Amino acid sequence: MLADFDRVCGSVGLQLNLTKTMFVRNGWVSDAPFSLSGTNISECTGYVYLGCEVNMGNDLALELSRRKKAAWGAFKSVEEVAKKTKNVRLRAHLFDSTVLPALTYASETWAIRKQDEHAISVAQPGI
Repeated sequence: MLADFDRVCGSVGLQLNLTKTMFVRNGWVSDAPFSLSGTNISECTGYVYLGCEVNMGNDLALELSRRKKAAWGAFKSVEEVAKKTKNVRLRAHLFDSTVLPALTYASETWAIRKQDEHAISVAQPGI
């Protein structure tokens, strides 16, 4: 399949960069080395796709860690304003419009467990 992809890329003037190409192996594939044109392709356990951590174990802990960091970053961007204002509604609006989207980005795709739900519920008041 990779050879076909490389051939089609070549037919339209594109070249597959084998030093940057990596793959994720699932349980259905043998542990044999994966190569194209004599070059071994590196294996990885997960990757970030469209801003979300993807891995074969479907471990949500890595993605939750990324979301918490993003939420803290979003909070830091409005922290000064939030501290200076006494208006509770404005502070809530700042949180709802900046921090919450960073924390829950792509959460509709998560297969969430009780422990993941707890991790999110603990992180939200902490921010």
